[in-house]
Amino acid sequence: MGLLDTALGMLGGNNQANDPKAMLIQAAIGLLSNQQQGGGLQNLLGAFQNAGLGSIVSSWVGTGQNLPISADQIQQALGGGHLSQLAEASGLSHEDTAQHLSDLLPGLIDKMTPNGQVPDHANIDPAALMQQFSSLFGKS
Repeated sequence: MGLLDTALGMLGGNNQANDPKAMLIQAAIGLLSNQQQGGGLQNLLGAFQNAGLGSIVSSWVGTGQNLPISADQIQQALGGGHLSQLAEASGLSHEDTAQHLSDLLPGLIDKMTPNGQVPDHANIDPAALMQQFSSLFGKS
């Protein structure tokens, strides 16, 4: 059973399979918890730092308030590669993907970095993260 199947099962069935936001969250969690193909939390944080956005992502990892990020900054940091992957997985345009990620990533990375520490990738549980974010799959 794949991550998407596990997540959909936890969230109450296949009605989420056509929800672009649900698909984007699933794809983002998959990217953040997978060290292959340039993924993984460390690599993503590095991409934001290399784009000059280190103070923003540091606020997500830290224990204080999460600073906001714009869709343009998401596009700047993720470039075509990761953004294209996430857009394709969710069925959204690059612009819509970046906009949704600007809302989702601060909280997602905050949840992935308890106590202000970036965990070893082996300690990231994608299914647990999906359960934490299940409230995002409700009616919007």
